[in-house]
Amino acid sequence: MKVIRTYRKGEDSRENTGKPPYSRLLSHILPLFKQYRYRLMLGFTALLAVDFLQLTIPRLLKKGVDSLAAQTATPDSLLYYSVFIIIIALAVTCLRFVWRYTIIGFSRYLERAIRNRIFNHILKMDEAFFEKRTTGDIMAHASNDLTAVQMACGMGLVAAVDALVMTIAAIGFMSMLHVKLTILALLPMPFLAIFTRILSARLHRRFNTVQEQFSLLTEFSRSTLASIRLIKAYTMEKFQTTEFDKLGRKYVKSNIEVARVQGLMFPIATLVGNVGMMIILFFGGRLVVRGDITMGDFVAFITYLYMLIWPMMAIGWVTNLVQRGITSLSRIDSLMMERPLLDDPPGEKVVSDKPVFSLRNLSFCYPSSNRPVLSDIALELGPGIHGITGRTGSGKSTVCKILARFYPVEDGSLFFEGRDVNTLSLDTVRSHIGYVAQEPTLFSRTIGDNIRLGLPDASDEAVEKAARLAAIHDDIMDFPKGYQTLIGERGIKLSGGQRQRLALARALLVDRPVLLIDDGLSAVDVETEHEIFARLKEHLQGKTVVIVSNRLKLLTMTDHIIIFEEGAIAGDGRHEQLLEENSFYRAMFTKQMREDIV
Repeated sequence: MKVIRTYRKGEDSRENTGKPPYSRLLSHILPLFKQYRYRLMLGFTALLAVDFLQLTIPRLLKKGVDSLAAQTATPDSLLYYSVFIIIIALAVTCLRFVWRYTIIGFSRYLERAIRNRIFNHILKMDEAFFEKRTTGDIMAHASNDLTAVQMACGMGLVAAVDALVMTIAAIGFMSMLHVKLTILALLPMPFLAIFTRILSARLHRRFNTVQEQFSLLTEFSRSTLASIRLIKAYTMEKFQTTEFDKLGRKYVKSNIEVARVQGLMFPIATLVGNVGMMIILFFGGRLVVRGDITMGDFVAFITYLYMLIWPMMAIGWVTNLVQRGITSLSRIDSLMMERPLLDDPPGEKVVSDKPVFSLRNLSFCYPSSNRPVLSDIALELGPGIHGITGRTGSGKSTVCKILARFYPVEDGSLFFEGRDVNTLSLDTVRSHIGYVAQEPTLFSRTIGDNIRLGLPDASDEAVEKAARLAAIHDDIMDFPKGYQTLIGERGIKLSGGQRQRLALARALLVDRPVLLIDDGLSAVDVETEHEIFARLKEHLQGKTVVIVSNRLKLLTMTDHIIIFEEGAIAGDGRHEQLLEENSFYRAMFTKQMREDIV
């Protein structure tokens, strides 16, 4: 017996938890830098112009102070210096707006582009991916992690460039005034570099923990809100609140650990700057007293050193932003490196009004399990209505999921119109299939929008026709707004049977050659179920229909019944034939008939 270990395929990319290379991380953002290069060039030109203008102010102060000290200053000369400084300040204001608009704006474009890529990538993933990752974790990647990347590529990048330019320029101007004094002022700098390196490593680890805690918190909130009826039914509000508080406390604790590291960076940078200022006051003051430098030189030197304190402080801030950005980009990279187990080859397009599925010795086990769910299934599913029944866990729903191409299968085990499905694109097969699950997925939109999901441009008449076929039209019209009724999160305003019939109407609207109903009428009463089936039998003439159900009264109306037992076919044929030849089917039928009489 062959059993497919489908989870092996692409396993390395998912299980590799090592730190990704920086070249791969940069590949996510560098194309965007290239795309917006002219915008960035304008922004950084404005930023450099701001730095240059700021660095000219100490030169003006030097001239003004020297003229005052030499008693050569006049009201006109002082007015000239003051007006010039005001003009510079106005120019700096305008240029700051330019670089903020261009560079910070770029970071938002980058955020949008990566978010779209994440969303598009997630839509391409298969069932195995969503079995492994929670919704909260995915949402954290597209929110918190993406914000950290945006900050690193926006304000982090600006601060880094600004700090680098200001540091080099300020040190250059200080050296022009007095080289030895500049060296003395920079003596504390190596200590700052050492502390920054130590703290950065700790920050990376702790911020990664913060993001993981945020994912857990988000997923807990989502699952609680999605299951609010169940929470209330079991009076679990207090328990859920307590659990949420525990997660919140862990998240806060992790953030406090990050804040502790961040809290050390800024004071250390400030301390280094102030130590440099103390050195200048002591040694520079002595130079002024001895006449080695002028009072204007001393004032300009202090001003430049004051400008140098910002880059020193920025080191800690930039390091924080960059480490957060790298950590979050690594998490996003791990998500983007996930690959679906299902191959999606271009494949030749198949167009058929009467498609046939052929299962040839098909065996299957789910990616997260080693236990075979299907074993050597041989089956032909062509035009007509096929009923599938069997005990719980016998593989009924798995067959529907495989036909709908939710999971991969081995080559040569599943054919569509005589062609191996692994040679056809996923869209080619799925575009022929309407699918109704036992637990239908509905959106917090109107009833009409939910029915139109597969055919957004469908007319009102087509929507109403599909609703009538699914026996849901009268229920819809009982609502004050009819098809414009908002049904709430996951269809909370509807009953279980109404949700299933709405999902059936959605599948009928697209009118595809294949219809899979995976126990999709289980919440509908028997009378309504028979009414629906009677309508469908006429409407679905010539189509391939597969209905999974344990209601044998329904299955007696099908053309062909297949019985599953522990992942294998235990019998197939028409109702009368199975009633005579299959003991399990006969016992099941007798039991249900007795229950109906009682």
